[in-house]
Amino acid sequence: MLMEKLKQTVSFIQSRSSLKPEVGIILGSGLGRFSSQIQIETTIPYNEIPHFSVPSVEGHHGQLLLGHVGKTPVVCLQGRIHYYEGHPMDSVVYPTRTLASLGIKTLFVTNAAGGVQSVMEPGDLMIITDHINLMGVNPLIGPNEKALGPRFPDMTEAYNLELQGKMEQLLRTHKIRYHKGVYCALTGPTYETPAEVNHVKIIGGSAVGMSTVPEVIVANHMGLKVCGISCITNKAAGISKHKLSHEEVTETAKKVETQFAAFVKDFISSLTIG
Repeated sequence: MLMEKLKQTVSFIQSRSSLKPEVGIILGSGLGRFSSQIQIETTIPYNEIPHFSVPSVEGHHGQLLLGHVGKTPVVCLQGRIHYYEGHPMDSVVYPTRTLASLGIKTLFVTNAAGGVQSVMEPGDLMIITDHINLMGVNPLIGPNEKALGPRFPDMTEAYNLELQGKMEQLLRTHKIRYHKGVYCALTGPTYETPAEVNHVKIIGGSAVGMSTVPEVIVANHMGLKVCGISCITNKAAGISKHKLSHEEVTETAKKVETQFAAFVKDFISSLTIG
């Protein structure tokens, strides 16, 4: 059933564009304006794509973009759906499986996250070195499609070390304040309590959010190289001196979007194959 659905989705997208993407990009909350850096050839709203769901959260546009960043052919998800919106996990990761089925070799994921480490300030970026899945669910639970990947995929290097190094070099070149750390995913939609944030800190987490990990799991399952970056949009509960809101998240993302977009453009351009 899944393989048939993917075949239908890929056939539809390929009927709208002949571009063969090498890199997939997933844009998180408030980061969708990076799309202005893409030389867009084709835009497809999610509601037109077979088996896609439409995001309901502000800051997630819900469009699939095909085009180039520099010379690199890309496919970009401008916005994602989340588990907390009530979608089953297989729907949450379906767009990621679609990108892999379109033939990409590398997946670049972005998100907005709360900073757990005291040195993190709103507007900082964090290279994701690893993650901890605190969502209580795994997108690979259920029958395994052998054509997509193994029953027990290895996650030792869920985030490619070579790509992490490239990101770090470019962040230094752009003189952007950054950190390296572990992203912890919880289901949401509530922001974490101070006790939960303290728990995350104790177990080695650097930032908290409500996405990304399911996508990274299925991307590794399908053999993609993965790299990711978090925009630290707020200090997490108990560290922040005020109550948290989605408005703060989107406002901070807007403030850093120019710097963020320039960095991502250079990074994606550096991934040209051949």
